[in-house]
Amino acid sequence: MFPNQNPENPQKSQPRTLFPGGYKRPEIKVPGLVLQLDPNDVLGRQDALDLIDKAVAKWVRVVLLNGGEGSSGGRLYEAACLLKAVVRDRAYLLISERVDVAAAVGASGVVLSDQGLPAIVARNTMIDSKSESVILPLVARNVQTANAALNASNSEGADFLIYDIGGEKDVDVAVKSVFENVKIPIFVVFPSCGEDTLFTEASNLFKLGASGLVISLEGLGLFGDNVLRKLFNTVYVNKGTQYEVESSIKLKLFNMGNGVYGEKRVAGFVKLEDREKQIIETERTVLHEAINVIQKAAPLMEEVSLLVDAVSQIDEPFLLVIVGEFNSGKSTVINALLGRRYLKEGVVPTTNEITFLRYTELDSGGEQRCERHPDGQYMCYLPAPILKEMIIVDTPGTNVILQRQQRLTEEFVPRADLVLFVISADRPLTQSEVAFLRYTQQWKKKVVFVLNKSDLYQNDQELEEAISFIKENARKFLNTEHVTLYPVSARSALEAKLSASFDPKNEYGELSVSDSHWKTRSFYELEKFLYSFLDGSTSTGVERIRLKLGTPIGIAERLLSACETLVIEDCRYAKQDLASVNDIVVSVKDYAVKMESESISWRRKTLSLIDATKSRVLDLIEATLQLSNLDLVASYIFKGEKSGIMPATSRIQIDIIGPALLDAKKLLGEYVGWLQSSNAHEGSLYKDSFEKRWPSYVYPNTQVQLETYESLKKLDRISLRVIENFSVSAATKLFEQEIREVFLGTFGGLGAAGLSASLLTSLLPTTLEDLLALGLCSAGGFLVISNFPARRQGMLDKARRTADALASELEEAMQKDLLEAINNVESFVNTVSLPYQDAAQHRLDKLLEIHQELSDVEKQMQRLNSEIQNLHV
Repeated sequence: MFPNQNPENPQKSQPRTLFPGGYKRPEIKVPGLVLQLDPNDVLGRQDALDLIDKAVAKWVRVVLLNGGEGSSGGRLYEAACLLKAVVRDRAYLLISERVDVAAAVGASGVVLSDQGLPAIVARNTMIDSKSESVILPLVARNVQTANAALNASNSEGADFLIYDIGGEKDVDVAVKSVFENVKIPIFVVFPSCGEDTLFTEASNLFKLGASGLVISLEGLGLFGDNVLRKLFNTVYVNKGTQYEVESSIKLKLFNMGNGVYGEKRVAGFVKLEDREKQIIETERTVLHEAINVIQKAAPLMEEVSLLVDAVSQIDEPFLLVIVGEFNSGKSTVINALLGRRYLKEGVVPTTNEITFLRYTELDSGGEQRCERHPDGQYMCYLPAPILKEMIIVDTPGTNVILQRQQRLTEEFVPRADLVLFVISADRPLTQSEVAFLRYTQQWKKKVVFVLNKSDLYQNDQELEEAISFIKENARKFLNTEHVTLYPVSARSALEAKLSASFDPKNEYGELSVSDSHWKTRSFYELEKFLYSFLDGSTSTGVERIRLKLGTPIGIAERLLSACETLVIEDCRYAKQDLASVNDIVVSVKDYAVKMESESISWRRKTLSLIDATKSRVLDLIEATLQLSNLDLVASYIFKGEKSGIMPATSRIQIDIIGPALLDAKKLLGEYVGWLQSSNAHEGSLYKDSFEKRWPSYVYPNTQVQLETYESLKKLDRISLRVIENFSVSAATKLFEQEIREVFLGTFGGLGAAGLSASLLTSLLPTTLEDLLALGLCSAGGFLVISNFPARRQGMLDKARRTADALASELEEAMQKDLLEAINNVESFVNTVSLPYQDAAQHRLDKLLEIHQELSDVEKQMQRLNSEIQNLHV
């Protein structure tokens, strides 16, 4: 797959994440182990990294690196880097105290001591250092006492606690208190004990409510795989049994036939028409298709988990999410709905985690049983009858100063079937409430306002004024015409429920409508409205269907839109990649032009050498074919072929053609070498260009690549063969023969007297003497002498033609060598580029296919959304 190659045109700024609140919270799977290390463990033991790697693959959820005694920041950083490489994304890597080191190595978060930085400061520092991450950093606290544990979870906003119970005087009492009151995960520093009591002690801590154990590298070896496997299997079996019983009760409740509230449900609804059931099933199918195509289009898009959650919620019971500022009476409202004081009430924040309240008939030995499930959700199981019909979700206050808790609430809003916004009568619509309303508007959730503590108003006029104020502003913030608001006194309603004698048929603890007290009557109206949401045959029920089914569609549409933007951008990059590959292939023509241009100088040198040699040969011919060379003439005429090698012949072999041939061989050898080295260099540049531009692609066959690279140097060396085929001895012999033929052809038919007279003609200094000589000669001698210049010119012309033919042959051979070299480069580039071209084309085809799938799913989503909006009673 090709990376984006567009540094000149940066992508337009997009929202950093689609997660509500801007970030995704890390999920801590429990039960699990926290492996506690110091730099000496990591750097001082040769087998440490192997042991850590195996532990992370099996049992360890968090790796914690402490500073260690006497360890410098540099040593801590070095150990953290090694751990980061080993742990990768299989577990969370946390650094103790040193936020700077954690930020520098890209750790998952930090663990702070009781006296360390405030959690919000540490978290914000980590966020600033990981600006591209969509995952919130983890911030944990080391605590030694029960009070410190409660403070860290309630007021510090820690994600989990590391609880060292070694300093507690009464361990059982302290541990029980912490586990009952702290909702965030608690990992207990495992005390030292004998091997025979390891399993018993660890099992006991898990039974009390520990989310996991904190052990050292030595402790990990002490436990061993068998003990850990037995320990975790025991925990899972116990939990699994509870979940199975609860699931069977839930199934029983959902299939009871006792009236409206026990009827069979589809996606949490009762009394659904066939058309509505069909829409629900269609939506489930379409949403699964959307999830698949989103994962294809953007495999790294973490936000798809939002849609997965939304799809799973279709089959969940009615989800009532209670939000509001702390001290607005949220807990009292929930207790009034439940009919008993299950939740704590107070003037300080009492809820610091998302808490699910679900129904159970199990005898837990008390009023409630709370635990953290392996998926990280905090569940409280209560025997309150209203929970048979719905799940109530309690959230941290919208105005808490702890950033983490506020994000918890913000993240959960999209999952709600109905948001119950509790407002306190003594401060209606505060700044934090207005901000939260604006946030909820983007998810288009149904918000029902509960004006709690309405008994604070002196008269009906004050109450009406407050209701009008809230409704008017809510219309503006929620962009809606209809605002539902119930003024209640939850405390009065709860007290009335606790003191009333219930009719056995009134299973849900609702007060009689005949009660004249408007406070409790108003609360009854709220309950009646909530129950109407369960019935698909009512207008409010149909509205809930629209909202419930519209929520995952809204999430899907946002994700699909984001994916489409990514895919379109990736298509553009893929097209650019393909064009870039083709441009590189086409650029071989530029190389050919460059080589053609540079080869001209080589041809000029070669032709110049031949031309110089030709000139020397012609000069030698001119000097040799002279009538004044009496010895040479006489030798050829009188001695014939027995005259031996003449000086001119020896000179042309040794001084002219022989050295010239050696120079030509050297020059053409350099020319061939230049072609080969240029090809090798150019081939390397092309190969490097592909590899550097698309480093993620690996050439499929190294041997093929090597053979392809060697083909760059293959040449027939035609120009060298031309010179190698040129024989010096043959050229010398031919020269000798031509000289002989000129002399013999001129003087061979004359006698001695004729030859002498003819030679005298060439030797006498004056014209008069020439005439005298000619007079002495015969008429035939004169004719012979007059033909000699023509014969000499003929030999000169023949030598020129021979040299020019050689030059032409060499030039043609050099051109062939050049063309072969260029063809080799073209063939090399075509071969090397082919996998990149195929990859780019395949990626483009795949992206276009995904884009079409996105478009098809979006069209299905639009049709489905239209059907949902057209639902009516």
